[in-house]
Amino acid sequence: MQMLKVEHVTKYYDKILAVDDLSFTVNDGEIFGLLGVNGAGKTTTFRMIIGLLDMTHGSITLNGQKINYDITNQIGFLTEERSLLTKLTVKEQVCYYGVLKGMKEKDILVKLDYWLKRFHIEQYKNRKIKELSKGNQQKIQFITAIINEPKLLILDEPFTGLDPINVEQFMEVIREFKEKGSSIIFSSHRMEHIEQFCEKLVILVKGQSVLEGNLSLIKKEYRKKNIHVIGDVDKKLLEKIDGVIKIEENANEMIIKISDETVIEKVFDVVKKGSNIQKFIVEEPTLNEIFLSKVGETYEG
Repeated sequence: MQMLKVEHVTKYYDKILAVDDLSFTVNDGEIFGLLGVNGAGKTTTFRMIIGLLDMTHGSITLNGQKINYDITNQIGFLTEERSLLTKLTVKEQVCYYGVLKGMKEKDILVKLDYWLKRFHIEQYKNRKIKELSKGNQQKIQFITAIINEPKLLILDEPFTGLDPINVEQFMEVIREFKEKGSSIIFSSHRMEHIEQFCEKLVILVKGQSVLEGNLSLIKKEYRKKNIHVIGDVDKKLLEKIDGVIKIEENANEMIIKISDETVIEKVFDVVKKGSNIQKFIVEEPTLNEIFLSKVGETYEG
């Protein structure tokens, strides 16, 4: 069953167009990426989904129902901006959010103890939010978003202020929610995080979708490839090949960016003439490259 459906949604702020005819669906147990540069319309879209903003045109439904206060009890939202009341204790803050989601305090406290232990911050339960580090504040903000075990979880830059160990902890929890059948919308400026998580995505530029679909298919359809080579190879000969766009050298590795797969054999013919060849691997482009290409094309156009 389709969980979340966004259909032809448009949003104007007075005469400024913030979101332009946007449509996508997020199914049960699916992680969906909503990407874009600052000001692309991501946060506006999130706020329309949870009912904080009215759309100008279009419709947004969750399991076929228009989103209202009853439906929002099934949603968790981690905002990019800090939304914690810093004079409250951790316990008070989480209880406040839990009650707003229709939970009973005794149930909130049981789940709070579980999540504090899970994130190794049990000792902060009765500490004020303002006394916590930025990373631990982000953990509390994450707990407030998942305390009600949402069926739809919206994560806007969830890893802000976290070190790699805590990023991995968050990722583990997000995957667990996916396995339980929650639908997750995920936004991040770190493209490697999107690649690790998202099956489908939309890239927004100036409120408009410029690329959407299944991530693996998007990569296959994007003609440009990268060839990774380790060995002693004549770089000048490679640069003369028609279809070689750029050559990057990182430490002991050469990355040859090519226009399409027809160039692979020409590059290999040059590489095999080199010496001490230890690696020749053809890879799909990174999401970061595709993102920069699509955003750049739109801005230049």
